[in-house]
Amino acid sequence: MRPTSHWKTSFGARAFRGFQDCFFRDRPMDAARVAVVGAGLMGLSTAVCVSRLAPRCSVTIISDKFTPDTTSDVAAGMLIPHAYPDTPIHKQKQWFRETFDHLLSVASSAEAGDAGVHLVSGVKGSGGQILTRRVEDLWELHPSFDIVVNCTGLGSRQLAGDSKIFPVRGQVLKVQAPWVKHFIRDGSGLTYIYPGISHVTLGGTRQKGDWNLSPDAEISRDIFSRCCALEPSLRGACDIREKVGLRPSRPGVRLQKELLARDGQMLPVVHHYGHGAGGFSVHWGTALEAARLVSECVHALRTHTPKSKL
Repeated sequence: MRPTSHWKTSFGARAFRGFQDCFFRDRPMDAARVAVVGAGLMGLSTAVCVSRLAPRCSVTIISDKFTPDTTSDVAAGMLIPHAYPDTPIHKQKQWFRETFDHLLSVASSAEAGDAGVHLVSGVKGSGGQILTRRVEDLWELHPSFDIVVNCTGLGSRQLAGDSKIFPVRGQVLKVQAPWVKHFIRDGSGLTYIYPGISHVTLGGTRQKGDWNLSPDAEISRDIFSRCCALEPSLRGACDIREKVGLRPSRPGVRLQKELLARDGQMLPVVHHYGHGAGGFSVHWGTALEAARLVSECVHALRTHTPKSKL
């Protein structure tokens, strides 16, 4: 992995001037090229929101892993409020409310059963592209893209130099138990039974700082035992599969703009990561906010008219 050089500054007129001049000097004003790095729940949701809220943008999703190989595929996906100590309460309520309203509309639609698939196709329907590629340095995307959205979760330790983000390992079991129709959750939330469309998720663990992606057989037995204590009929479950995911956790969600600079060149980046265990509950609200930040970047580029030179 190559080291990344990055500097943070503001997005005022002075900070943008050099980038804007370069942008318009090199090519005529046309669709801003936005790269969303990461194809988990945050990456795909952000790509959809950017395509809807930022007009005349071409969106490309870049990731080395897509479903079913993302952390989002391991998550049970329950809409439960999650606390972020470093994020204002009013902002958390806004994100949750927007996500709740969005998911309620999806659940009420004819496509409710295929909502995950339509989340991806909604990006293709707006003219987006998908690339399978590992990004070692955000600067690899310059000058091919004008704006980069960083939705890489734990990958931000390297790509953004963020030492605050850390893994919280979660191990679950995916089982076939179609008779389970209601979720069950203990008081601590550590033991849970969440029925889904195609399987029931049994959990779980919260192992801070553990990067191990291999299932632990002893932990699986413990999870199954705890869940059977809550719902004895699960002893008849079949097709038991072990899954492990690393929740990208930090004290607060990082949702902000940053201007990277290198060798006289500048690259606007919107960071959108660090949701930990609460990503499903706020993903649409934070994706909308990330899209608004992208729109601000695009607007700053388009409203700048370079001076003519004689």
